[in-house]
Amino acid sequence: MSATSVPAETVPLGKRVRRFMSDRPLVPLVILLVLLVVVLQILRPGIVNERWIANTVKFAIPLAILAGCQTMAMLTGGIDLSVGTVATMAAFIVSTQAAEHGPVIGIAIALVPALLIGLANGIGVGIFRVHPLIMTLGTSLVGIGCLQVYQRTVIATGTKVPPGLAWLGTGTTGGFPNALLLFIPVAALILFVLNRTGFGRLLYAVGDNERAARLSGVVYWQVILTLYVGSSLLAGIAGLLYVGLIKAPSLSLADPLVLPSVAAAVIGGTSIFGGRGGYTGTIIGALILTVLTTLLTILQMPEGARRILFGLIVLLVTAAYLRIVEDR
Repeated sequence: MSATSVPAETVPLGKRVRRFMSDRPLVPLVILLVLLVVVLQILRPGIVNERWIANTVKFAIPLAILAGCQTMAMLTGGIDLSVGTVATMAAFIVSTQAAEHGPVIGIAIALVPALLIGLANGIGVGIFRVHPLIMTLGTSLVGIGCLQVYQRTVIATGTKVPPGLAWLGTGTTGGFPNALLLFIPVAALILFVLNRTGFGRLLYAVGDNERAARLSGVVYWQVILTLYVGSSLLAGIAGLLYVGLIKAPSLSLADPLVLPSVAAAVIGGTSIFGGRGGYTGTIIGALILTVLTTLLTILQMPEGARRILFGLIVLLVTAAYLRIVEDR
């Protein structure tokens, strides 16, 4: 044993627990998820069954996709507050265009605003160095304004969710949600990009030390532009799936998912300071929040209290992360 090493038994228990959670972040997440399911089963015996599991997964998938957008943005030290607006725009536009032009053309038209907002975010953050929070909040407000104008032009035609999206959002096959047919490839793509590609390594590098990344030859604006365009397109896909699940397009459809998407990423171990995190934990975080929402519904907690709770979760997990960093 070296002179600088410290016997494990002399390390305080609390510090050892924090180190364990830092080295194996998925373990406490899975334990928390199981505990929430157990509490739910105790409060409402018999609720945890095959149908409940399928419904939970259905509602967790759009949140997990939006949380994937936050995960990638947060790896660079940023955030994307425009994902809710992008998802809402895609959902509303496809519901008004698909009936006239067909589902394929309707989906293509619905993803155009997502591409434009992603480009605006990438240019603003990557080239003009606008803070991501300010830039994405601004494009979110602009997008909502444009959507309100668009609504007036199509108010006479009404809205109709394409049957294919409804089948994807609400249907099950062999007990498994049809939404998995979309989510599994999307999740696999995000995991592959983050873990197996140069672009994923660049996201971590920029978030860990932007100056060092620049000195290493990284073209910062290209990384950020690609990031926010990809994030917006994923948010648009999430909106298409979500409107198929809800079947009621509105001007605020996905807005309630913005804060939970941030919370899911943070709960999953992604640092808001950049350079640390991953998508596997984010998926578990989305499941945790979905089960927690069911639990709060059973307890009859109002929507305002839920938002307060999600905000507290972000603050507490961030504080816990800072404590772990200090102890390492």
